[in-house]
Amino acid sequence: MAPTPRPTLPLKVAVVGTGGISEAHLSFLAGRSSVGPVDGRIDLRAVCDLSPVAARYAARTFGAAAHYTDLDELLATESPDVVHVLTPPSTHIPLATACLKAGADVICEKPVTPTSMELADLLATADGLGRRLTESHNYRFNRTIVAIGDAVEAGELGAVREVEVRIALPVTGTGDRFGDPNLPSPIHAMPAGVIHDFTTHFAYLLCHFTPGVRFERVAAAWSRHGDNDLFRVDDLDALLIGEGPDGAVHARLRFDARSAPDMFSVVVRGADGYAETELFQPFLRVVKPRPGGSKLSGVVNHLVNGAGQASSGLRNLSDKILQHGPLEGMYAMLDQTYDALIKGTPLPVSTEDMLGASRLVDLLLSEEAAL
Repeated sequence: MAPTPRPTLPLKVAVVGTGGISEAHLSFLAGRSSVGPVDGRIDLRAVCDLSPVAARYAARTFGAAAHYTDLDELLATESPDVVHVLTPPSTHIPLATACLKAGADVICEKPVTPTSMELADLLATADGLGRRLTESHNYRFNRTIVAIGDAVEAGELGAVREVEVRIALPVTGTGDRFGDPNLPSPIHAMPAGVIHDFTTHFAYLLCHFTPGVRFERVAAAWSRHGDNDLFRVDDLDALLIGEGPDGAVHARLRFDARSAPDMFSVVVRGADGYAETELFQPFLRVVKPRPGGSKLSGVVNHLVNGAGQASSGLRNLSDKILQHGPLEGMYAMLDQTYDALIKGTPLPVSTEDMLGASRLVDLLLSEEAAL
């Protein structure tokens, strides 16, 4: 069913959940992000959280007119057009369903559901109600990821042969929000525990750079190397091999809680060249055939990439001054999502994008893939 016509702008928006990621969503909705003002498009009406103190603080900080501790009361009182569901993943299905049934479109943090089957059911519910549901694939919209995607689409790297996504974060420390034994995170209840919170990033980035590739050979080594008993696993090393229009594609997905410094790197290798970026300290390096012939290509690449590194350094300084950061893609994604909701055009994170990523997570968690 097609979405019903939208009311007069601005759209009435509510946020459910005031955890760490809510700051990025609320900053955008309040017009304080790198995207800038959202006047005329968005009216941040309310914030909801089980903690009245957290709800009141978020509402005051970001200029929402009201705060609630009960979602049903919020939906009945405010009749929002869009709701951001930013609560722990185990609550997403009932909360998103309630919002959809109340007539709101839903922007949900990842993962929307633990499995692709549950996601397909929730998307069917949204479609049957004439509403739209989308998931946060925020890093896909970071500038360097967009640039690599453009290079792949333009054929500058040749056919994609290999993709590597690597995250290093010390999440197991007792002082970390995931590792505190006195306040255990709800994310531990997910099938892969805390690492499940990162697998969606792995999956949507891999799918983004390998459209049309079907990964059927998957080997996933889930391990616990630390001594924090909250964690069933704290390490992932996965190898995937798939077939696509241009032949075999290999991938490696790596999560490491023991290495430093923090990193989030993406490397895409093609038949003719490769591109890499680091999202926590953004830079972009592209190595590809360049004018001058094969003997000079390496020299030209060194010159171009040296200039690129210098440019990245200046851009990092500029980003700090302008308060851009690793979550810059979140603001771009939300901006494009609201543009699509207002115009009735396709969402930037489509149903197919969501299901593709979720099915890949299913593969990583399957007994057949486990090493």
